[in-house]
Amino acid sequence: MYRVWTFLTNYSLLLIIGAVIALVWANIDAEGYHHFVEFVIWDHAPIGHYHHGHRTLTLHYLVNDVLMALFFAIAAKEVWEAVILKNGSLRGKKAATPLFATAGGMFGPIAVYLGLAALLGSDTYNAVANGWAIPTATDIAFSYLVGRLVFGAGHPAVRFLLLLAIADDAVGLIILAVFYPSGELAPVWLLFSFGAALLVYVLFNWLPRTLDRGNQARPNSTWVRKKLHFLPYLVGGCASWYGFMMSGLHPALGLLPIVPTIPHADRAFGIFSGAEAYLTDLLNQIEHALKHPVEVILFFFGLLNAGVEFSSIGDATWLVLAGLLVGKPVGILIFGWVAAVPLRLGIPQGMRIVDLVVIGCVAAIGFTVSLFVASVAFDAGPVQDAAKMGALFSFAAALVSFAAGKVFKVEKQSV
Repeated sequence: MYRVWTFLTNYSLLLIIGAVIALVWANIDAEGYHHFVEFVIWDHAPIGHYHHGHRTLTLHYLVNDVLMALFFAIAAKEVWEAVILKNGSLRGKKAATPLFATAGGMFGPIAVYLGLAALLGSDTYNAVANGWAIPTATDIAFSYLVGRLVFGAGHPAVRFLLLLAIADDAVGLIILAVFYPSGELAPVWLLFSFGAALLVYVLFNWLPRTLDRGNQARPNSTWVRKKLHFLPYLVGGCASWYGFMMSGLHPALGLLPIVPTIPHADRAFGIFSGAEAYLTDLLNQIEHALKHPVEVILFFFGLLNAGVEFSSIGDATWLVLAGLLVGKPVGILIFGWVAAVPLRLGIPQGMRIVDLVVIGCVAAIGFTVSLFVASVAFDAGPVQDAAKMGALFSFAAALVSFAAGKVFKVEKQSV
């Protein structure tokens, strides 16, 4: 049973199960489903949706705005390590071509989405334009799973895909913060968030290490680690999250300032690396402790966000799908080729330029983040539902990936 649970959680299949239940429920009893989603946990609460002069904490808000902060914190942890640590996957020349390809994986979908929307007329364009970021997303876990099945676990294209997905997540977090605020902006509250992060870092990370300088026993750092463990970062995280909520930025990003303050390993082994299971730094310990709870959160995220009636399929559905299934592969191929050939940055040994097309198809699985962006890009209604359906249908990219692998004669490589 444990191995089944591990497989389900490692590849986010709990999220799929939640989404399937939501789809069935919404199409059998739409009114009952929406009543469940908007169930009021606490009216006149200190946190929640703000309307009519007070805040209301609903089940939807609890999952999307509070608990999903843990999901984005784990994504931010991988990005942070990839950028800051020795051997980080987004450092140096080895990351140059994947970063170019990531840019193509962003601009390609945006161009296809907005270009097709413009062709459909001004009314359609105005209705769907704010969803331009939906098809830019790449679901790391599902893309990793499909990539391994298409290329084989030992193929260099799998590592290339992971670099691209990590960079995609980094840009996605910036897009969410900048272009999709949750309310009227009050930037002064960000000082509260970053002040909390700075205070936690100075008092519980920098200061103990400074006091221990020259003392191999490290008594101060050891005391903080054993006696306080993650508690200071939990308190700082709550303060940072509250600051984001009050600032108008999406509170699901509220833990991002805290992630860099947590003591971390000296070097990165890469996302999904088995070696990380043996790291004892606090950042990795927190990530491992959160892994299964976050997967359960993703189940509820799927349950509360994927409940769309099939009658909701509309222009936004096809625009999101076109952005992902056409824009992603084309953008990744063009930008990856420019980096590898004219700019002479090269590609990993054992990879072919044509493999970029297959990588682009795999990266077109938007699902989790696409679903999240759709929920914040549009108000509840037909356009949001249609866009969500496009995010759900992006699983078709898995089938397209297998077909592309056959067409371009990908030779699977084992570890």
